[in-house]
Amino acid sequence: MAERGTNVRREVLGGVATFLTMSYIVFVNPAILSAAGLPFDGVTVATALAAALFTLAMGLLTNLPFALAPGLGLNAVVAFDIILARKVPWPVGMACVVVEGLLAVVLVLAGLREAIMRAVPASLKLAIGVGIGVFITLVGLREGGIVVNDPATGIGLGDLSSGPALVALAGILVAMVLAARGVRGAILYGVGASTALGLIFGVLDGPSGVVDLPGSGSFSTIGDALKPATLADALTWALIPVIFSLFMTDFFDTVGTAFAVGNAAGLTDERGEIPNTRRLLLVDSAAAAGGGAMGVSSVTTYVESGAGVSEGARTGLASVATAALFALTIFLVPIVALVGQDVKLGQATLHPAVAPALVMVGALMMRLVAAIEWHEPEAWLPAFLVITGIPLTFSISAGIGLGVFGYVAVMLARGRGREIHPLMWVLVPLFAAFFASGWLSAHVF
Repeated sequence: MAERGTNVRREVLGGVATFLTMSYIVFVNPAILSAAGLPFDGVTVATALAAALFTLAMGLLTNLPFALAPGLGLNAVVAFDIILARKVPWPVGMACVVVEGLLAVVLVLAGLREAIMRAVPASLKLAIGVGIGVFITLVGLREGGIVVNDPATGIGLGDLSSGPALVALAGILVAMVLAARGVRGAILYGVGASTALGLIFGVLDGPSGVVDLPGSGSFSTIGDALKPATLADALTWALIPVIFSLFMTDFFDTVGTAFAVGNAAGLTDERGEIPNTRRLLLVDSAAAAGGGAMGVSSVTTYVESGAGVSEGARTGLASVATAALFALTIFLVPIVALVGQDVKLGQATLHPAVAPALVMVGALMMRLVAAIEWHEPEAWLPAFLVITGIPLTFSISAGIGLGVFGYVAVMLARGRGREIHPLMWVLVPLFAAFFASGWLSAHVF
């Protein structure tokens, strides 16, 4: 720990911060997947269990402060695109996740996933971190009701006089003031302030209890996707574009998240590489397959790990602390629900107590923008596409794809085509297929 400038207290505090920032997934994931016919109680327990197991594996095997849980966005793809829109049984949808995870494992063992991370230019990696920061900020503002959907402009200013918005703004203000004063735990205090104010003014409901023991159906989603007949149903021509889309999203979400959080933690070397990269990617890939096997969609590395990093976390001990808290949520769901509970405002479902953490993580990640070489067209033009593309498309992978296209185009325009890494050329048709997945599904598969 000393070599990374940290101690046990900071690591545990960082682990708690990461947990509080991403604890909403324990409640949001069951809500999304149950809409596709999965049992709510089973998904709730399996979500917490999957997050605990794979976050623990990340901490022990990589010594990095990264936490994992079922991916928000990936779960919606599985629920609404694969299961409901294509009318396939939910175990088959989860089997698609298992297949894409196993494909990622093979690529890691072959060294290709790590090689692609190294092939991406440093400026593009930095831009991915900044873009994710803006993305996380947008998510936080939406969760607090500060930014809302607008039929005319896409997004607009919410009703700042509403209870959720006021609670979220108060927490953000507390976190910002304490961070400016150099107080450690500023994000935690911000979340705590929002939670306390939400309870005082009736925006949040008090807990229904303290302990909620798992019942007989709590593990009902685990294992169904691994049945041979189910896997065979997933490996059909009609589902190939879906598996490919899941794979690309999972692959590049992790690449962007790992670099962004690692850079914010000061763990990257002069080449922009993170220690134990192969182990990190192997755990993440295995977690994707494991999430499908447990019936909770793809488990992936969370950018909310930046909350722990901002509190001083630098080692895997923070991940162990986060994993322990996720394991406790299996029994203490009513308590954790205080922070991650849903708040209805019109047609929107908000999580105002989580908003301060997300906004502050985004603000911290924005600092990476200073390291981009803005005087070089090969750097700033692709960086611009990534930074704007990620939040405006609401997709990390789509933003990265735009940046890859922009980088190749600018390098060719500058007469430097020979300097483009061969793997960057490989990414061009892959992202082209990713963007055209809907057309391919309709006209080819």
